[in-house]
Amino acid sequence: MRIARFYDERELPAKEVLVMQSLTLQVSSLIADKSLEKGRELGLAPLTVAVLDAGGHIKVVKREDGSSLLRPEIAVGKAWGVLGMGFGGRELARRASKVPIFFGALSDLSGGRMIPVPGGVLVRSDSGDILGAVGISGDTSDNDETCAVWGIKAAGLTPDTGDPE
Repeated sequence: MRIARFYDERELPAKEVLVMQSLTLQVSSLIADKSLEKGRELGLAPLTVAVLDAGGHIKVVKREDGSSLLRPEIAVGKAWGVLGMGFGGRELARRASKVPIFFGALSDLSGGRMIPVPGGVLVRSDSGDILGAVGISGDTSDNDETCAVWGIKAAGLTPDTGDPE
């Protein structure tokens, strides 16, 4: 987050307002590309990466050749779920296992778009603001998460997996 100064013509001195950084298409594409590169480096199954902005809108979806039919929806669901609840996929999975009835209701409420497993990672600014989320599907949830974290860090941003450590 950065501080912007502006002047109201009726009052001086300058007011300071907080301006939230946002995920651009260029940064979103970099995150997706670097995530996919990591998957290739690790020899993982074909991946699909979805990057959403803070409002839950799709910025980028990239589906590797051979990635199965439902992977885009799963990747978006992982990213959408962490944005909707405000914590990473690992914490979502922990909570879903403790209160499955509540998470069933959340699934209904969200039209089935919430997928509470690792592989959904919040994207945070240096100051901790949520800028968006990345969801990856195609390999194990742990491997999907590894690639998302790699892509977010490659873009100079902070990943939040929901892991307290």
